Amino acid sequence: MAHSSPRARIVTGLLRDGGRVLLVHRSPGRRWYPDVWDLPGGHVEPGEPPGVALARELREEVGVMITAPAGPPWQEVRGPTFDMRIWLIDTWAGTPVNAAPEEHDAIGWFTAGALGTLALAHDGYPALLAEALFTEALTRPRPSGGG
Repeated sequence: MAHSSPRARIVTGLLRDGGRVLLVHRSPGRRWYPDVWDLPGGHVEPGEPPGVALARELREEVGVMITAPAGPPWQEVRGPTFDMRIWLIDTWAGTPVNAAPEEHDAIGWFTAGALGTLALAHDGYPALLAEALFTEALTRPRPSGGG
């Protein structure tokens, strides 16, 4: 019986801000998924709770502080070699910056309309990101007043 290597445990944060999502551009020299836009995040260390790993990765990669999520992820994506958990992140401290230039050559905020023009790391991302933005638009408080 062939023994397969353990699947990589990945955590990512889908940072939303007023109808935009934050993506990081993986450097062309990366071994896995080079030269594509991806969600910020990374590998869960042995013995590390996934929510704690997410808080650490977002701090290391984009320089923002979040409270480690206690609940289940918003979505999960499974690939041939990895299991990825994705949390929706609507609040954080700090301004996102490219804090890991050895991993990413750019970061950026994108609206739903701009996503179709990007080379994304996973086939499922367009629908997933559009759903996150649609949900955000539905739950955003509407301005009151006028009359």
